[in-house]
Amino acid sequence: MRVVIKVGTSTLAHPTGRLNIRHVEALCKVLSDIKNVGHEVILVSSGAIGMGVGKLGLAKRPDDMPGKQATAAVGQCELMYTYDKLFSEYSHTVAQMLLTGADIEHASRRQNFINTLARLLEYGALPIINENDTVVTEEIGIGDNDTLAALVTVCARADLLVLLSDIEGLYTADPHTDPDARLIPEIKEITPELMAAAGGSGSALGTGGMQTKLRAASIVTAEGADMVITSGERPECLYDILEGKPVGSRFLGRRA
Repeated sequence: MRVVIKVGTSTLAHPTGRLNIRHVEALCKVLSDIKNVGHEVILVSSGAIGMGVGKLGLAKRPDDMPGKQATAAVGQCELMYTYDKLFSEYSHTVAQMLLTGADIEHASRRQNFINTLARLLEYGALPIINENDTVVTEEIGIGDNDTLAALVTVCARADLLVLLSDIEGLYTADPHTDPDARLIPEIKEITPELMAAAGGSGSALGTGGMQTKLRAASIVTAEGADMVITSGERPECLYDILEGKPVGSRFLGRRA
């Protein structure tokens, strides 16, 4: 199986922006084991700006574009150093790919990305993809890594996208404020009502939210792939997901 795993800032970093060592080490161990089984793994990783905030000792995420780009430049180094070190311990080689919206929208650049990604998988490398936040602007940006992960899933012709988030899945209401909220384990269709019920942005260090996750689900399910939203607190759940067991919320791809 070819699977795309997207990990959010809330999983990778503490609210301070500093690396969440326990989560990241567990994630790299599980992904390495999944590759050892024979699955092809692509990791879409948030966290560059958040980790840059922590590395620079800033009080909060910058609001201006130069500040975001500068913290991303610092944080991306920290992020890839950490991944390279941890995956190397399990004898896996990582590769960094940084994209902008133009790399996906322009046909020739998109094809170059697809070709490189395919060759990396052929070589047995583990591609780690992020938006190129050091140069991206609103005009050329993809906007969030949920959407980026969905586009990568389509380009890679992957079978499954898993979004590791700070929430267990899609609920009937906001579980942070409504004690009666119930997890929806399976979604066959993304209706306008479902989109309207989704909340706003995610954590203080990230840019995602349930709306972006539903948009990602619309993209991948239209191409026949499944998508799962679940918590990044316990990366071991990826074993169950790959075996088709009920974990989080699974959006079913449209079967031909």
